[in-house]
Amino acid sequence: MLGLFRNFFNSRFGVGITLAFLVLIAIAFASADVTGGNFGGIAGGEVVAHVGKGKIGTAEVQQTARAAFDNARQKDPALTMPQFFTDGGLDDLIGGMIERLAVWEWGEQHDMAVSNRLVGSELAQIPAFQGPDGKFNDQTYRAAIAQRRLTDQTVRDDVSKGLMARLVLTPATYGVKMPREVLMRYVALFKEKREGDIAILPSALFVPKSKPDDKTLESWYKSHTDQFIQPERRVLRYAIVDATSLKNVPAPTDAEIAQRYKDNSAVFAPSETRTLTQLIVPTQDAAQAIAAEVAKGASLEASAKSKGLETAHLDKMSKASLAGQTSQAIADAAFAAAKGTLLAPARGPLGWILLHVDAIESNPGKTLEQARPELVKAMTMEAQRKALSDAAASADDKFSTGSSLADIARDLGVEIKTTPPLVSSGEVFGKPGQQAPEEVKPLLNAAFSMEREGSAQVAAMANGTSFAIFDVSQITASAPAPFAEAKDAVLRNFMLDHGFDAAKAASDKVLAALAKGKKLAEALKEAGAPMPPPQHIAMTREELSKSGNRIPPALALMFSMARNTDKRLEAPNHMGWFIVALDTITPGEVKPDDPLIDSGQSDLSSVQGRELSDSLRKAIVADVGSKRNAAAVAAVRKQLFGQQ
Repeated sequence: MLGLFRNFFNSRFGVGITLAFLVLIAIAFASADVTGGNFGGIAGGEVVAHVGKGKIGTAEVQQTARAAFDNARQKDPALTMPQFFTDGGLDDLIGGMIERLAVWEWGEQHDMAVSNRLVGSELAQIPAFQGPDGKFNDQTYRAAIAQRRLTDQTVRDDVSKGLMARLVLTPATYGVKMPREVLMRYVALFKEKREGDIAILPSALFVPKSKPDDKTLESWYKSHTDQFIQPERRVLRYAIVDATSLKNVPAPTDAEIAQRYKDNSAVFAPSETRTLTQLIVPTQDAAQAIAAEVAKGASLEASAKSKGLETAHLDKMSKASLAGQTSQAIADAAFAAAKGTLLAPARGPLGWILLHVDAIESNPGKTLEQARPELVKAMTMEAQRKALSDAAASADDKFSTGSSLADIARDLGVEIKTTPPLVSSGEVFGKPGQQAPEEVKPLLNAAFSMEREGSAQVAAMANGTSFAIFDVSQITASAPAPFAEAKDAVLRNFMLDHGFDAAKAASDKVLAALAKGKKLAEALKEAGAPMPPPQHIAMTREELSKSGNRIPPALALMFSMARNTDKRLEAPNHMGWFIVALDTITPGEVKPDDPLIDSGQSDLSSVQGRELSDSLRKAIVADVGSKRNAAAVAAVRKQLFGQQ
């Protein structure tokens, strides 16, 4: 309910990079786009930052940035790298990486350690690394990290650092609770009401009455070419190779099916899984206090939330996987307990563990004949994937020895398709709203990383069921549109630009009238042209918060002004100027039993916990020491953004 205050304190990267980097890895591996990218370093592997005795290289920054960008593109396919990292976003990401490495260095300095067993148990929980039986599969894991051009050591180092961050930072947030008196002040601010008026002086009402001649227009265009930059566009040639393209993939024999059943007897034997809610706290006393609250009727989630903690949901865990994540003794106790039971607190790798048994699911197992359909399906898919993998490897080898895209397409019996000119977002250049075919979108990152035309590549597609062979047949660099092509847009921007300046001059007159005591509606008459009437605003911060993250700028300004003041604000895209006149501020009234106080306790305590964690991370960075290489950061930015 106090989401407005949460938004004030949240940042785009911050804690996410430091505490949840493992989640980023999981998302990156589990995503359909596994084409990879150019994760190579710059200038022989320059160092972006020194952190204590460690360092962060350009390749690591590119890799992290591309993984974060790929994840964001899943939600917004039209997103571009510059848009994603706008407003200092790349610097924030690098700052998060510095903090993460500093926490690792600090932990090691103070004799903290993350065991290989714990790293292995974390990897086992990532769905992208699991086989058909839902368990960690080394072959699947190796294939997944190879597609991302990562090594086993790199992934394990990343997971280790994430676990160290959890080990070091979690105690700082445990048990944080915002004092009730402070909460009442926040709730009162939340109920504060403001009244005033907002008017806009549109640029369109102040445009010149006559159009400029071509000479004037072209002169203006030359000094404003940055407004008419056409993005880089590329034409792709590609072909998709899937199971239907392959010939003579053998079906599994009865003997092979029987052997597979025997090899996986544990999968088809009777089994039991349990769904659990887990909470990890740093001390035994804290764990026993929470257990006592649950015994009195509170849920484990509610008890944890009241202390600024969060529980984890462990879905359909086998005894072996739970033992790998906790200990054999804890797993034995969990699988001996009845549904609805909260286990007694037990010592775990990262603290004291509380487990609640949410559900129990028993599997009666399957005979060979019962399992045959799924075995045939799985073995057929494996054979097809192996054939696809062999074909992809063969194509890649041939490309490296000089074979052309047409040669390989002919050998594979597939048809080459050609796209229209595309921009990096996947939109067809010059045709707003028209997108590249879906099968091309996973290729865009790699295609826009190619340095020259005609350099063919192989890229794995979604779920390993197909791969693409492709190249870029035409590259058109980003540049200002020719004046003749952009003339209509130039005229429109010219008129709007002059109207914008005139609207600002008119707003000066309105502000002067307001300073003399006139009301906004009366002051607008000084603008020199009929203006839209002002809009009267009377709302509380609570009502404002319902706008979520899309609070109109003029309203945001009104809620940051002093009473009886007037402010001017530029409207987006040179569309005009807002005039905001705030008349009254009515303080919010809060009773001691106001339900907002209790509902806001968890939200603001969570914010306070994050602030403590932020402070600890910053203190650790200062203690360990760090130094950025501005030249290397600039080089990474240029390469990521495709700048020359």
